[in-house]
Amino acid sequence: MIARRLRASLKGWGGVGAMLVACLLTAVFALLLPLTRASGDGSSGTGGPGVAEGTQAKADNCGGHPERLSPAPSGDESGPSVTAIKKRGYLSVGVDQNSYRWGYRDPNNKVSDLEGFDIDLAHEIARQILGDPKAVRFHAIPTNQRIPAIKSGQVDMVVRTMTITCDRLKEVAFSDPYFVTGQQVLAPKSSDIRGYDKSLAGNRICTAEGSTANTQLTNDKKAGRLAASADISTTVPNQLDCLVKLQLGEVDAVVTDGALAASQAAQDPTVELKGKPFTTEYYGVAMNKQAKDLVRRVNQVLVDYRKSGWQASYTRWLSQTLGSDSASSQPPTS
Repeated sequence: MIARRLRASLKGWGGVGAMLVACLLTAVFALLLPLTRASGDGSSGTGGPGVAEGTQAKADNCGGHPERLSPAPSGDESGPSVTAIKKRGYLSVGVDQNSYRWGYRDPNNKVSDLEGFDIDLAHEIARQILGDPKAVRFHAIPTNQRIPAIKSGQVDMVVRTMTITCDRLKEVAFSDPYFVTGQQVLAPKSSDIRGYDKSLAGNRICTAEGSTANTQLTNDKKAGRLAASADISTTVPNQLDCLVKLQLGEVDAVVTDGALAASQAAQDPTVELKGKPFTTEYYGVAMNKQAKDLVRRVNQVLVDYRKSGWQASYTRWLSQTLGSDSASSQPPTS
């Protein structure tokens, strides 16, 4: 039965389906000083007075809007982090290579370069900082290695469907948000699961290690907002591994960002999104806390990208799965 279901789920996807299985084999791999927003929208390419110095944001005043704590945009490229990148001649970016339409390799493409919505943004950052969209070196990293890769200096930044949260702001810096989504449940179409509600009782739920979904489920179970009988013990290094476990019958549901879940449902016709999003998630470009000048420069890139480039990328990669009039179909305002 499992074999029939797996064959059905991969039907019509050829190498993309194989990629899902292959990812299982390859998966195993103090306080932030954010800058307060100055007046203005950054369209001039400069920040307001005193922005370069910034003010300390304590964990307890991060509040419910961590996506608003990034420093003002700036076109200045004289800072140490941007200068080092320009001297090196390329941008080092952590990405995913298994998230369909976000960051993945299309096996039907002879060149098989990384492509997707996140990849487009990384190319645009390289174009604006280095004058060449190809001046970027991609590093495929698992979900649970995004922050370590930044802190160790392995990459300059991570562009990998990474949600801005207060806890993460203690370890890395984030740009302004470039995408908005929400947590949702993914389960087989034949399942009795209806969404993020009591129908999850007695079911096995998979999340990625270090993901906001895993944090949400852990906190909700402790607070009694999630059924005590729901089994959330299954975690994986890469979020896509959850879909494979779902296909193999090892779990009953997956909880992840709706934007990712929609792409996975597009890959596997036997699963679907259950219920509505139950959180609001803002994706940001993650960088080292010390690279304040780079954060501001990336924010300026986002100001320009929202005006020209973002919509075309969304239409190309995400409109087929998320629609042309959903809450995610427009860039978030900073």
